[in-house]
Amino acid sequence: MTHNDHHLTISEEKKRLRKQYIQQRLQLSSSQWQLKSNHICRQLENSSLFRQSKVILSYFTFKQEPDLSLLHQKQEKKWGFPRCQGKNLVWHQWQWGEKLQIGAYDITEPMANSLLIDVTTVDLILVPAVACDTLGYRLGYGGGYYDRMLELSLFHHIPTIGIIFNDAYISLLPRESWDKPLNYIATDLKFFKV
Repeated sequence: MTHNDHHLTISEEKKRLRKQYIQQRLQLSSSQWQLKSNHICRQLENSSLFRQSKVILSYFTFKQEPDLSLLHQKQEKKWGFPRCQGKNLVWHQWQWGEKLQIGAYDITEPMANSLLIDVTTVDLILVPAVACDTLGYRLGYGGGYYDRMLELSLFHHIPTIGIIFNDAYISLLPRESWDKPLNYIATDLKFFKV
């Protein structure tokens, strides 16, 4: 088997798992989804890591990802949310109640003219995922946005938490050389360091 065939099978396998786990998530009823999401928010609120963090990068829910709105309402935190710009994520400040727009891929994002967040002040990064495994590796959407971002030395020392429903927490994901593990995982059932 040549190197290329092998690479293809990993990316094909990721594609298959991506489809399977997104499908599974979309099958949650809206009340189950909200309940499980709120459980995730509680897990985070109970962690000293979250409590001590003042500037947090987060995300707006997409395709029934866990909804972190309960956390976003906390005005004592400074929140940063991503806007897709070309191949990169640009981080803007956003506080509960401010206006939003729909950006690339139909993802909700801050207004283009809203204040940028000073990324050197960030204490914590909440990372959306399709699935995560026991070693902290995540399955994303295949666009590589978070992979590229977390590779920047600027972010190396900032703790990352993969946010998933417990059903998407699996023993082992297929991975490629550029995949980097996250530091923590938060699900509706548990919060732990990887």
